[in-house]
Amino acid sequence: MSKQDQPTISLLDVADTNCTCEVKRAVNLNERRGLEKPDMLILHYTGMPSGDQALNWLCVEESQVSCHYLIHEDGRIVQMVAENKRAWHAGASKWLGYEDINSRSIGIEIVNRGHDHGYPDFPDTQINAVILLCKDIIERQDIAARNVVGHSDIAPGRKQDPGEKFPWAQLFENGIGHLVEPSAIRDGRFFQMGESGQPIEALQSMLSLYGYGVEVSGEYNQHTANCVKAFQMHFRQAKVDGIADASTIDTLYRLIKQLD
Repeated sequence: MSKQDQPTISLLDVADTNCTCEVKRAVNLNERRGLEKPDMLILHYTGMPSGDQALNWLCVEESQVSCHYLIHEDGRIVQMVAENKRAWHAGASKWLGYEDINSRSIGIEIVNRGHDHGYPDFPDTQINAVILLCKDIIERQDIAARNVVGHSDIAPGRKQDPGEKFPWAQLFENGIGHLVEPSAIRDGRFFQMGESGQPIEALQSMLSLYGYGVEVSGEYNQHTANCVKAFQMHFRQAKVDGIADASTIDTLYRLIKQLD
């Protein structure tokens, strides 16, 4: 993540959440800009060898990063930044045309070694804690289902967390986020790098309409492939390759149809 503004003193004394929670103060934070309260919830994985290592890194000025909450593999929840403050978890990112995602979001780091360290499954105990915390935050902050996303959704190509193993469907079954049953993978027309034309423009328009920061150019460039891959990691996890096949396009189309 890029360097943020100079840190301020944390005012976190008591946890915001109603869930059982520890408190450990981070130092990399500042005031939200332009919003009185957050309207997004961003889920990450830590991508470090251990939870304790990640927790310590998120709480030192040297890291230039922070988050509101961290959830250990055994389900323990730690709050580090008050929800009314701007934590530094999103970096350069974009969703629904907004770029200062840190100012409008709450960030949850989920302890997992990530793709660079073997990418293990998320334990059931941990996911149960994720569900409890997300439901609590969404209810108190009135966050729309469409705005519960992963780091990869807001920073395609740059980030890949929480990844294709993250159980978005389980969260959705508990009232968290937006999802449809992914269309079955089948043979048929697909779009990939190097192609251009009106069908590519239509694909980019749908991705942009849903929230992804893709330019509608009619060219299937690297960033378009990154956005398709990020979409697949969240909404069509059975095959993540950055190629817009019929299953991917149909799943995206049905998601958009469900929007209010």
